[in-house]
Amino acid sequence: MENFIVTTARKPAADAQFLAEVTAAKLGLKFIPRADFSLNALKKIHGVQNILLVRNNLLSIVTTDGEIFFHPNTAHLRIKNLREGKGDRLIDAAKIKTGDKILDCTLGLGSDAIVESFVAGSVTALEINPALAELVRFGMKNFADDTPHVLNAMRRVEVITASYTDFLKTAADKSFDVVYFDPMFRHALEKSSGINPIRAVADHAPLDANSVREACRVARRCVVMKENARSLEFERLGFEIASGGKYSPISFGVIEL
Repeated sequence: MENFIVTTARKPAADAQFLAEVTAAKLGLKFIPRADFSLNALKKIHGVQNILLVRNNLLSIVTTDGEIFFHPNTAHLRIKNLREGKGDRLIDAAKIKTGDKILDCTLGLGSDAIVESFVAGSVTALEINPALAELVRFGMKNFADDTPHVLNAMRRVEVITASYTDFLKTAADKSFDVVYFDPMFRHALEKSSGINPIRAVADHAPLDANSVREACRVARRCVVMKENARSLEFERLGFEIASGGKYSPISFGVIEL
């Protein structure tokens, strides 16, 4: 987290100033008063590449590649499809049903976790980057511009700041029904430029075989991984590619237990 500072919009309201100071203290980061500096100027002055920005009731992360906001994104449409009986490739691959305990090991911006929560009822989601975890945690609790069933689903996502390697080692045997991984793809999709800003703060380490073994110990029913459809990671780590999505650039691999 040495590559981060926290600041506000210019002339922040008192509650935004307070939120910025509290968030900085919580994450062990420097809070820098914005004054009249541009964000790029603050980066240069303080020798950082990323800024956790607080304005009104919103957190965002400004990276070298753009700004990251919390938003349900595709979760809204996917939940709409589920409500209309159209299914969802992740839900189908993992056979998630009401009452399941789900461990989402790679939260990111949380779209998958929201969909999992909508079906299962709750989700435990891990994010290794403390700033990204706090942005999504705050968003899950405070985002209001959506339908009640989407908002209720995101409110039931428990965000934990942790690496899945550490968390899985201490988790009890068969303590979750499904363990899910969505690591950064080994080969990025050409049409995925919309997620470029998150690449600056994401964990780029490949999923390792030991973590998969630990996930198989922790899961009762299955372990699922999302990857580029042409990826060799499925074979390397022992996942069987789930059926469906013939023309999709992504696939889901499953280890049935």
